[in-house]
Amino acid sequence: MYTVLIIDDSASMRRVLKDMIGSIDEFEVIGVANDAYEAREKIKEFEPDLVTIDINMPKMDGVTFLRNLMRLHPMPAVVISGESVRGNDIFDDGAVGFIPKPEMGEAMDSFADRIKDTLLSLTFLLKRYTLKKPRALKQPTISYNVDYKVHPDEVIPLRASKFPGSKVVAIGSSTGGVESLLRVFKKLPNDLPPILITQHIPYGFSNSFAQRLNDNSDVEVCEAKDGMILEKGNAYLAPGNMHLTIEKYGNELRTKLLDTKKVSQHKPSVDVLFRSVNNSVGGSAMAVMMTGMGDDGTIAMKELFDNGAYTIAQNEATCVVFGMPMKAIQAGAVKDIVSLDEIADYIIAFSRGKIR
Repeated sequence: MYTVLIIDDSASMRRVLKDMIGSIDEFEVIGVANDAYEAREKIKEFEPDLVTIDINMPKMDGVTFLRNLMRLHPMPAVVISGESVRGNDIFDDGAVGFIPKPEMGEAMDSFADRIKDTLLSLTFLLKRYTLKKPRALKQPTISYNVDYKVHPDEVIPLRASKFPGSKVVAIGSSTGGVESLLRVFKKLPNDLPPILITQHIPYGFSNSFAQRLNDNSDVEVCEAKDGMILEKGNAYLAPGNMHLTIEKYGNELRTKLLDTKKVSQHKPSVDVLFRSVNNSVGGSAMAVMMTGMGDDGTIAMKELFDNGAYTIAQNEATCVVFGMPMKAIQAGAVKDIVSLDEIADYIIAFSRGKIR
């Protein structure tokens, strides 16, 4: 059973959608909201598997809300709106489906069939998403158990390379990272060393995000698969349910995906990526810590810094959340602190030997 939150400013449309979606065996409507601000609170409260979004809404339009949702809390979203002219653009904004509202004279049964067909076609994606996301607790509970935070040692041992190898750029990001990475990649040329990215993103969204990066950059970007040979001018994004690492095979570097436990409370984990980079190329690497909540990446970034790698962190003023960069800075793991719009310039300068 997949849970749905309906967002529409029309009370009558909310009732129609609630009845139609609720009649589909695999779906349950757990809430409705009449604007983006009410929706934000209900998403926090219910953690739905899917949201439906209207475009024309008061206070904040649906397109802005969708973009904010994909930036701050990526999750499956279907746009149900009369704005059919935006149908194709909606997918660029992060939606996984678009259903035009009924046109004049269209029977409600026809509209209901279109809704059912679209939602059922998304069940494969929803299944993958719900398997990986934490479930919301509908009732408060008292627990004396503390979540055990897995150290990277439990997944990948530290065997830092004593000798510098090929240049590699590794990037870690979380909350706010989707749009921030797009801004960075738009400025990157196609002659850079291989780039590896761990962005905290749900499974089912990483491939489409890699495609967005690819479409908006001269760099060839893909979702990483096991055993890919790292090549210049290419970037490799960690899948949403796997740790991305690299290993050295003779004179080649190859990707290796690990389907293990979460590290630093994340999978994929920045700590796992950074440590594998340290193990493979050591001091010839560049590590970039971007916007994000928590401290994932701090342990391994400090190890890279101590091994002579070049490390930078995004500054507070340009971060959506300053958690991950702040923790790395506090740990003494960062050589330079730079703004979002400077990150691409620093990557280019590093790749051309101008900074270390």
